[in-house]
Amino acid sequence: MSQAENPRPLPSWAAPPDPRRWWALVVIAIAQLMVVLDATIVNIALPSAQHDLGISDANRQWVITAYTLAFGGLLLLGGRIADLVGRKRTFMVGLVGFAAASGLGGAATSAGLLFGARALQGAFGALLAPSALSLLTTTFTKGRERSKAFGIYGAIAGGGAAIGLIAGGVLTEYLTWRWCLYVNVPVAVIALVGATVFLRDKRDKAGARLDVVGVLLGCGGLVAIVYACNEAEPHGWGDNWVVGLLAGGVALLAVFAWWQTRARYPLLPLHIVRNRNRGGAFLTMALTTIAMFGMFLFMTYYLQTVLDYSPVRTGLAYLPMTAAIVIGSTQISARLLHRLAPRWLMVPGALLVAGGLYSLTYLTARPAYASHVLPAELLVGLGMGLIFMPVMATATFGVAPQDSGVTSATVNTSQQVGGSIGTALLNTIAASTSATYLAVHLAQAARHTAGRTLPPAVRGALVKDGVVHGFSAAIGVGSAIMLLAALVAGLMVTGRAAKPPVSAPAPTASDAHR
Repeated sequence: MSQAENPRPLPSWAAPPDPRRWWALVVIAIAQLMVVLDATIVNIALPSAQHDLGISDANRQWVITAYTLAFGGLLLLGGRIADLVGRKRTFMVGLVGFAAASGLGGAATSAGLLFGARALQGAFGALLAPSALSLLTTTFTKGRERSKAFGIYGAIAGGGAAIGLIAGGVLTEYLTWRWCLYVNVPVAVIALVGATVFLRDKRDKAGARLDVVGVLLGCGGLVAIVYACNEAEPHGWGDNWVVGLLAGGVALLAVFAWWQTRARYPLLPLHIVRNRNRGGAFLTMALTTIAMFGMFLFMTYYLQTVLDYSPVRTGLAYLPMTAAIVIGSTQISARLLHRLAPRWLMVPGALLVAGGLYSLTYLTARPAYASHVLPAELLVGLGMGLIFMPVMATATFGVAPQDSGVTSATVNTSQQVGGSIGTALLNTIAASTSATYLAVHLAQAARHTAGRTLPPAVRGALVKDGVVHGFSAAIGVGSAIMLLAALVAGLMVTGRAAKPPVSAPAPTASDAHR
């Protein structure tokens, strides 16, 4: 048989790019946006859902907690499943499951059914999110195109939470809280059709097996830590149950790390997290979300309870920050990542976020959107745009295709666990600081009025001042955490700019058949 009759595959540099890759990016972006915004879209709808279904104050947190527990706890498993059975297949199963769970939650007639639907959403989201990022990683591998694709993805990752607040406000005010869940169904159907037509994938690790022991240890540890953070919010960090959950979660993850060195097919190959640049990216992501999730929580309460904004007006108040994230990711990070080392984007981004958060420590209970909130949003938004895109590109750069799913899951896990810790930690600081402030100032007011009952207007003003004082203290801690993120990025992420491959001569017919 002649050489011409037995051609060898073209080398990777000569392989033509997928002509449908930008449509694939649209599909991936739609799915990722759905998952990210679902973490916050229900927040504004929660009071209405609680009233309709008769959910008690003690149990209402489970509308949020059920989602975060399943999502954060099962991400590593979802990422490894994507590597084993195929990213496109896992992506499509995740879409179908997420849509079905959303429909079930929207039609819920009891609290238990809503909680269960939210847990199912989280479980299928844990399949969908790592599949989306790993498909992006394997579809865009070269130069400026990779930077541009990750810029769009980073804008979604950073701005999705704010978009969720906007969508939640509009849907709750003009339709019903149920549409905060129903809206996922048509979005998922569109993404599913697009995935069928535009996504390309193959199995890269045939013959590998799922690490069942690793699943139990790793997922169990993550669930315990995320649950402990949720429980710390109402009970405090010193509560025995919270401490026990944290200690148990850390112990399970320690045993998990030990087991991964011995498992034949590890759930999380340790070389993924041992890489200095990748580990720095994971840690930078976690620290950033610790600070940012607290800001979203506090600013929503500030706008609604202190400034008396409606849900829609509250959501629209986040638009400038969302726009700044998009600009930072797509117009700055995406254009500079292939020219600058990632840390030269991450460090200035973290410093911008730290500055924006610090400026919010000067908030008062008087209307201050234009003078304080808007400038802070613009600084924070630009900073997040400079952080999220290079973090994700760095974390997934140079990973073997068979490990891209679990690496993507680790990025998402850093974000999810960071968000859970941040919400609980900063909320605890805010609540305790507000309580101390109110106790002191109410006692002073009582002395000045000789024990007479305070007029409602005076008491209400003091309560608002106390709430804002607590927010300011917590956001100040968030600003310090962002300074730590800048330090981590500067010291650990030492990789150089991701250069496009050196162009090679165009292949000739003889090259193709050599």
